[in-house]
Amino acid sequence: MNPSAQKNHFFTELSGKLDALREQGLYKPERVIASRQGAEVTCDDGRHLINLCANNYLGLSGDESMVQASIAATEKFGYGLSSVRFICGTQTVHKQLESAISNFLGMEDTILYAAAFDANGGVFEPLFDEQDAIISDALNHASIIDGIRLCKAARFRYANNDMADLEVQLQAAADKRHRIIVTDGVFSMDGTIAKLNEICDLADKYDALVMIDECHASGFMGATGRGTHEHHNVMGRIDIITGTLGKALGGAMGGFTAARKEVIDTLRQKSRPYLFSNTLAPSIAGASLSVLQRLSSSTELRDKLHVNTAFFRQEIAALGFTIKPGTHPVVPVMLFDAPVAQKFAARMYELGVLVTGFFYPVVPMGQARVRVQLSAAHTTEQLQTALAAFAQAGRELGLIK
Repeated sequence: MNPSAQKNHFFTELSGKLDALREQGLYKPERVIASRQGAEVTCDDGRHLINLCANNYLGLSGDESMVQASIAATEKFGYGLSSVRFICGTQTVHKQLESAISNFLGMEDTILYAAAFDANGGVFEPLFDEQDAIISDALNHASIIDGIRLCKAARFRYANNDMADLEVQLQAAADKRHRIIVTDGVFSMDGTIAKLNEICDLADKYDALVMIDECHASGFMGATGRGTHEHHNVMGRIDIITGTLGKALGGAMGGFTAARKEVIDTLRQKSRPYLFSNTLAPSIAGASLSVLQRLSSSTELRDKLHVNTAFFRQEIAALGFTIKPGTHPVVPVMLFDAPVAQKFAARMYELGVLVTGFFYPVVPMGQARVRVQLSAAHTTEQLQTALAAFAQAGRELGLIK
């Protein structure tokens, strides 16, 4: 059956919009990796590349110990559950992982989700209604924004990491029954760390709860890798933590929310992504459990990551590139113009380095960049090679002298 004229018009419009993105240099191609994720990868065109754009902070994504832990869990618990948790989809490995996450983060209880996006999407609506207020950082992750939209609570937004504006918003929400301040622990596009100590002080002053998204922090921020709440010495003062198993903690997928038991029990009863999504695969749960056991016994990977971060930040700035200041392994190399960011990433690919250009609407207009992400798996030699490629591409495109 031939599609109707109206259908043809719909598809033609989409094609035109995609063509416009390509002409503007804003189309986002996907690089296809034909190997394990790691400090170096092989793409489907046979190129071997130094990988500087994965969330593989601790280098565990392709680690052989992770593969074996995943195999062991699969052999014991099977491939999948064919169910949601409350019907017949909860195994001992899920309860063990939830307990391990709680202990690692210093929280009472934890609930697992298929993805961190689901954790943020399912946390607000069961806990808050029109009598309450959610006060959110302006640069919070899209999953937090979407989760808040699903909730009937009043919405307040404060300028990124701006404590004066946060206090203004807390005062504006003073008539609400409950108030919760929500922030990324680390803002993923900038590598900026939230001022949790000051946020907690304001929360105490205005009798508010505090929630943090720790996707770019769990496993390596803080003295023992517990996260930004350890980094800022506010463990015990955070009410709700959401996070992911898909970055530093193994790099597969899966998310979680950790909080007091009554919060977690409420989410088990009412959180829609939990109630209506299949159980996290046992292979992921088992491998993630092994990661937490490893991180609880040693800070070796966390320490190596921070050495690599300090080295790269110093050297990339010395080349003359503009970077966002900080200490986090997310290092935004600012190029400002979106097509330039795309051209730069393409040239780096040719030079053997995998980076990705970011531009509006992922980052603000005029703030295009390539976002470098360091890993504990990177060697000094790999970083030096990558820096040489940065220098060459930067000079060819007239970005540095």
